[in-house]
Amino acid sequence: MPQASKIIRKLAFWSIPLAFGVMGLKFVAWHLTGSIALYSDALESIVNVIAALAAFVAIGYAQKPADTGHPYGHHKAEYFSAVLEGVLIVVAALLIVNEAVGGLIAPERIEAPVLGLAVNASAAVINGIWAAILLRVGRLHRSPALQADGHHILSDVVTSVGVIAGLGLALAFDQPRLDPLLALIVAVNVLWQGWKVIASSVDGLMDRAIDPVDEHRIQEIIKSEAVGAIEAHDIRTRMAGRASFVEFHLVVDGEMSVEESHAICDRLETALRQAVEGVRVIIHVEPGHKAKDEGVVLG
Repeated sequence: MPQASKIIRKLAFWSIPLAFGVMGLKFVAWHLTGSIALYSDALESIVNVIAALAAFVAIGYAQKPADTGHPYGHHKAEYFSAVLEGVLIVVAALLIVNEAVGGLIAPERIEAPVLGLAVNASAAVINGIWAAILLRVGRLHRSPALQADGHHILSDVVTSVGVIAGLGLALAFDQPRLDPLLALIVAVNVLWQGWKVIASSVDGLMDRAIDPVDEHRIQEIIKSEAVGAIEAHDIRTRMAGRASFVEFHLVVDGEMSVEESHAICDRLETALRQAVEGVRVIIHVEPGHKAKDEGVVLG
C-alpha cells in the first residue's frame, strides 16, 4: 500500500476512538449542567462517531485496486461516506431544534456551569487539534472523506466555542432562555455545514473537473512535452477521490510511425504523472486531417 494511503487509513482509524472520547466528554458536560445548548453540542458529537466509522470503511474500500468489475478503481467510495456524513449532520440539527423548542417553552436553570463548561472546552480543544490534522492531510493527499470529517469536526469546534460564550452570557445576565435560543443558533450552523458537505460530495460524484490551477498546468505540460505532434484538442479532466483523469486527442503527422507517436505519448504521460499526483492519462492519437481550430497548437 502506498505511503499516502497508509497515512489516510491510519488517521481514519484513530478518528474513531477520538470521536468516542470527545462524545463522552460532551455528554458529561451536559449531565453536569442540564444545558440544552450543551446537549445539542453532545448530539452533534454522535454524528462524529458515526461519520468516523463510515469514513474508515469508505477509505478502506476506496483504496482497493481496480478489478474487472471496477476497471477505473473504487476511488468514489469516499464521496458516499461524505454524503452520509452530511445527511447525519442535518439529522443532528433537526434533533437540536426539537430540544431547543422545548427549552424555549419551559426554560430551566443551569447547574454546575463552571465545571460543565470546562469539560466542554477541553473537548473543543481536542477536536480543534484533530480537525487541523485531518484537513491538512486530507488536502495534501486529496481525500474527500478526511476533508469532510475535518470540516465537520471544525464546525463542531465553532459550535462549542459559541455555546461556551453564549452560556457565559446567559449566566452573567441570568437569562435561562438564552440557553435554548443558543441551541437554535447552533442548529442553523450545523444545517449549513451539512449542506456544504453534501453539495461538495455530490459535485465529486458528478465527475467534477479538476482544480483550474492543475488544469492550466496540464495544458502547459502538453504544450511543452508534445514535441513532434501538431496539436492537442478535446482536453477533458475529472476527479474521483484521490485520482484524477486526463483525456485528450493528440494530432500527429499522418506519415509518422506508430513507434514515434507512441514515444510522444510516453513522454507526455510521464510528465503529467510527475506534475499531478494520482493522475491517469488517456491519449487518442489522430492523423493530421483531424486537427481542429480550437485545439492547443504545439510548438
